[in-house]
Amino acid sequence: MGSFVAEAQQAVASQVELPKGYSVTWEGQFENQRRANARLAIIIPLSLLGIIMLLYWAFKSLRYALMILVCVPFAAIGGIATLYFTHTNLGVSAMIGFIALSAVSVQSGMVLLTEFNRLRFSGMPLHEAVVTGGRNRVRPVLMTALIAALGMYPMAVSRGIGSEVQRPLALVIVGGMMSAMVLTLLVLPVIYEMIEHYFPKEVTVPDAAH
Repeated sequence: MGSFVAEAQQAVASQVELPKGYSVTWEGQFENQRRANARLAIIIPLSLLGIIMLLYWAFKSLRYALMILVCVPFAAIGGIATLYFTHTNLGVSAMIGFIALSAVSVQSGMVLLTEFNRLRFSGMPLHEAVVTGGRNRVRPVLMTALIAALGMYPMAVSRGIGSEVQRPLALVIVGGMMSAMVLTLLVLPVIYEMIEHYFPKEVTVPDAAH
């Protein structure tokens, strides 16, 4: 809708000459979308800031909070790819899906890092802790991703009335959880080990992990 209205505005501006005292306004669904996008431009940064604050409060470390936040782009890759291959427009519904996806993907990262720190806190060497922790937490990460994806699957394949609102949100979550699941298990442990190896610091464990 946004690109269509932009083309229409350009055509009107170049081909239509209005009499003096007249003006053109663009209303309807386009205006509603514009307002929603303006709100999302505020809500999305606030959501990410809130996630960082909660992670910092849990781990008492900005380093670990930012490491876990890497899971958000991991999830976004799958969401964007799913929209692209299904020829679905990026609208308000899809943007809301990305917000929900961020929270779920961060949860998987938190599960992994908490286990890494717990094992290192008990005296296990860094590399062994990463390998063992990744193996121990495969099942919880898979369950988190698959439950979210399977729960949204009926909406993702829906073609009935109202699907134009529900389907983009569901597609983002289904595709995003698949990429987040794979990349979190494969890439996040590598990032964690590299940073902890080259910039070592004392390990802290969230209260919930004790």
